[in-house]
Amino acid sequence: MDRLDLIAQIPLFKELPGEYHKDLATIAEEKNMAGGEILFSEGEEGSGFYILVFGRVKVFKLSTEGKEQILHVFGPGEPIGEVAAFEGKPFPASAECLEAGKLFFFPRADFLELISRNPGLGLSMLGLLSRRLRRFTSLIEDLSLKEVPARLAAYLVFLSETQEQRENLRLDISKGQLSSLLGTIPETLSRILSRMTKAGLIKPEGLRRIRIVDPQGLRELAEGERRLERA
Repeated sequence: MDRLDLIAQIPLFKELPGEYHKDLATIAEEKNMAGGEILFSEGEEGSGFYILVFGRVKVFKLSTEGKEQILHVFGPGEPIGEVAAFEGKPFPASAECLEAGKLFFFPRADFLELISRNPGLGLSMLGLLSRRLRRFTSLIEDLSLKEVPARLAAYLVFLSETQEQRENLRLDISKGQLSSLLGTIPETLSRILSRMTKAGLIKPEGLRRIRIVDPQGLRELAEGERRLERA
């Protein structure tokens, strides 16, 4: 599949007229990344943004003690670093490729010039940023107000709403990375998974598979309407 076809299939751009796909293909720069490679670091100039073609990228911050907090894990078709690019300010967090992948880089000046000629592209970006803000607000709420079991349940409910097999989930990150995303440690995460299994909410099936046994019970746990019994 050539560059033009790939850009035409990106959710952010797919509703645009074909001529704008050609313009986007002209300014896009292809980048092939290896697993573990840093895409950008916190404090670097936001000279543009990325869209992931394939692979997975985590966005994270490090505390002064070196503790990592994962903010997002992005998959194919999702933009990365767009807020800093539009503000013209440094990236507020770092991004690392979790596996080998391909990305398109869109330079800030060229992309803003395209928006000035096509307001529909700007509206599409506005909708994306609004959805990102809701997700980030939910993350902050989960980390500050909910206990770890509710955070994990909310994450599993989110996966069930985004994957085709709604009750047979595939974890797209390791348990270590998931514990960082949820603001806990792997040992605590393992204990909670065991308690959720014992409660009949889920059933682990291999390293990266979890079957939801009780969807309603899981949602109640995520929303704070139910608590897990202590082991």
